[in-house]
Amino acid sequence: MNAKLTLTEEDARTYASWFRALADPTRVRLLHLLAREGRPMSVGEIVERAAVGQSTVSHHLKMLAEVRFVLADKRGASTFYEVNRTCQSVFPDAVRAILGEQEPAGGC
Repeated sequence: MNAKLTLTEEDARTYASWFRALADPTRVRLLHLLAREGRPMSVGEIVERAAVGQSTVSHHLKMLAEVRFVLADKRGASTFYEVNRTCQSVFPDAVRAILGEQEPAGGC
């Protein structure tokens, strides 16, 4: 391990929040669905595809949005969610930073 690489308290808190957001199989599945679709999806579409109730989907999407893994776009009475593509490179870099292989990554 390179002794020059350091992980600040702020970085550690950010990364821990990311892992907490992914610590639920439903959230992982929802994130996977959105990533696989590659387009914004309404909550109704997500509910149909995920076979999970609307309130559960909304709760989990809110948690994913809080850490910016997904982006929410209000369109009238509907909200559309899509994967925050910035996280595709930042999250793997965060893992490497935690393991001391590189400097901490920026945020999602």
